[in-house]
Amino acid sequence: MTSTPGGSTEPPVGGASGYLDTASAEPLHPAARAALTAALDRGYGDPRRLHRTARDARLLLDNARAVVAECLGVRSDEVGFAASGSDAVHRGLLGLVSARSGSGRSGIVHSAVEHSSVLHAVGWRDSPAHVSVPVDAAGRVAPEALSAAARGEHVAAVALQAANQEVGTVQPVDVVDLPAGVPLFVDAAASLGRMPLPEQWSALAGSAHKFGGPAGVGILAVRRGTRWTNPFPGDDGLDNLGGNANVPAALGAAAALQAVLAERDEVAARQRALTERIRAVAAGLPDTEVVGDPDERLPHLVTFSCLYVAGDELVAALDRRGYGVASGSACTASTLEPSHVLAAMGALTHGNVRVSLRRDSDDAEVDGFCAALVDAVTQIRGSIGA
Repeated sequence: MTSTPGGSTEPPVGGASGYLDTASAEPLHPAARAALTAALDRGYGDPRRLHRTARDARLLLDNARAVVAECLGVRSDEVGFAASGSDAVHRGLLGLVSARSGSGRSGIVHSAVEHSSVLHAVGWRDSPAHVSVPVDAAGRVAPEALSAAARGEHVAAVALQAANQEVGTVQPVDVVDLPAGVPLFVDAAASLGRMPLPEQWSALAGSAHKFGGPAGVGILAVRRGTRWTNPFPGDDGLDNLGGNANVPAALGAAAALQAVLAERDEVAARQRALTERIRAVAAGLPDTEVVGDPDERLPHLVTFSCLYVAGDELVAALDRRGYGVASGSACTASTLEPSHVLAAMGALTHGNVRVSLRRDSDDAEVDGFCAALVDAVTQIRGSIGA
């Protein structure tokens, strides 16, 4: 990288180099691109109709569901495609609650660091029985506390993410002890394709653009035997969530998930080694806190907070140096509001940066980012005399 006046550096060139915000959206995987392009000429029909073009689209959609089901270790009829990851979360969680509304159960127990889509669903289905369970300094909920809250008289469902979308901490989903009849909803958007899924869940949601699939495809899985009803107007069942399916996009999502799972272990090991280097450089900066569990975490993600530096200012400075990262609340970053996740952890809520690597990020890119980070923080602090 070459220096330019004002302490900045020229952006990296070629492909998506410098884009380090895959926790928001991963670039389209080549397998997804190939499947999506091929399906555009065949998957435009309404798969609910009976003519030849519709049957062709239905065949593609059924194939996509079968591939995703195999990736999740479930049956095809337990999988549906929603309009987005947030839509899948809303339908999955609220559907579990709706199925129990007749029994007087309306409360949702959840960790304090759930994605905003979960928190919005909780707020939309208002109930005095809702419980937000605190987390520790690493962002992890105590399974005993979640289990105890789940035993409340009016609890309808429990929501616990597989891993946190902002700091990467993996949650102890499989050791949570739930009472009989209380289902567990797992938001796996941050972890799907990056780490093994927890085994204990009743309904699970994912988002295709988080693992290299097309945007606008949510994945909702509801295990057979789970009481679930569509919480919104429309037919029950997972086959037609929200109306006519985007068949090419669903096929692209299935191809991406299949591909990333095949390469997951190799990519995760490489990304973990690279993020360890970023963590070390960030921790070496004065008055900088690296947050999240250092070991039990997503392999591609690092979050840190810098004192005396505004998050939006640091994001802009890194962008000028050719690196795209995130700041603020990871699920409402357009507002640059303080992160509810970091606040729940007792960490600095301002001056935070989330770095998330692409599957093809390499040593040179990480070295360049680390140099740009040190340069940017030093320059910003120097400009205010900090």
